[in-house]
Amino acid sequence: MTFGEKMNKPLRVLVHGTGFAGQGHTDAFRDAGADVVGIVGRTPAVVTKVAKKMGIYYGGTDWQEALKDCQPDVVSIATPGGAHFEPITQAIAYGCHVFCDKPLTANGNTATQLYELAEAKGVKTAFAASFRYMPEILHAKRLVAAGAIGAPVEVECVSHFNLERDIPFGWSHRKEEGGGRLNNNFTHKLSIVTSVIGEEIVSVMGEVRDDLGAAPIVKGVHNFKTRREHIPDDLSDPSLEWGESNVEWSYNVQAQIKSPFAQKPVSVMFKHGGLHPRFNEDYIAFYGNDGAIYIKGHYGSGPLYLYGENKTWVETPLPADIAADISNVDGDTERNWRYLIRLFVKDIQGVKVPPYQTFKEGAQYQQIIDILRRNDSWTAVSHLQ
Repeated sequence: MTFGEKMNKPLRVLVHGTGFAGQGHTDAFRDAGADVVGIVGRTPAVVTKVAKKMGIYYGGTDWQEALKDCQPDVVSIATPGGAHFEPITQAIAYGCHVFCDKPLTANGNTATQLYELAEAKGVKTAFAASFRYMPEILHAKRLVAAGAIGAPVEVECVSHFNLERDIPFGWSHRKEEGGGRLNNNFTHKLSIVTSVIGEEIVSVMGEVRDDLGAAPIVKGVHNFKTRREHIPDDLSDPSLEWGESNVEWSYNVQAQIKSPFAQKPVSVMFKHGGLHPRFNEDYIAFYGNDGAIYIKGHYGSGPLYLYGENKTWVETPLPADIAADISNVDGDTERNWRYLIRLFVKDIQGVKVPPYQTFKEGAQYQQIIDILRRNDSWTAVSHLQ
């Protein structure tokens, strides 16, 4: 087979996970011209139902067997972070390229092992902290690079999600299963900031807090997106079982990020309250010595406002070329997957694409999360006179 024939042949993709992410990854790979040849999940009835719904010929519950049967070029990992290590290790051993949702794994050690395995095998990887591809974030990146705010000096990321405290107990409540707000919110925020300011993270410090404690155990919850529908009507029912949370639901993080647009590292503040109500909108703001950018929304959904020479905030429309490059699909998450997967597929096919995040960043992010979860950045002052 010639190189041109190889490029024109659709990549074969095997998906691990049947929920919201698995189905979203399937659509995204198909949109990029790949052929989704199989899907794997835990429950036979669910796998059969989803495979039929998505028009996927092969559905199974044994990942290793599916790798043999489907012979994929790429695997797409769409399960909670605690279930990533073994299937990714097996896929790399088969020589598959790997697309993985965040977090890469449940801790920095295993994430680093996966990065090193992929490097040694020579396979390509993509780490989907993909909200850096929000249109207004791409807009902000262009403005900062063009000098619209001068040298960047500070960034603020503020969000309050007001999540229901009684969402049924599951993977999101447990550290070893990939849960917690650092794994599932901070990864996106850090990716957003580095995409705009610069990719080199110099230092971090922070505090995390579990404001929840426990959640009701409810059977039959299979889809992360619909878990709110399963909150028990009577939370005082004495027969109700409760699962213990061991992850953070709030975090406060300070970071310093080196920027090619500034001589000194940029100070970044990440403030997130997963269970707390917001009074005003969530936002992301970039401050420079000549101006500032303010984007409404916790992940920068917009609109974007620019503060410049006229000393006033001006709403700035999205550039036409960025708007034209947005996938025609509902949902920010789904659009961002499509953006990254499009880059990933082209890169595998030998087309030159802009840099994207790989397991290198996935491992780095997980090591940073381990550091933050130690909660050891405090200096005692109660003894001071």
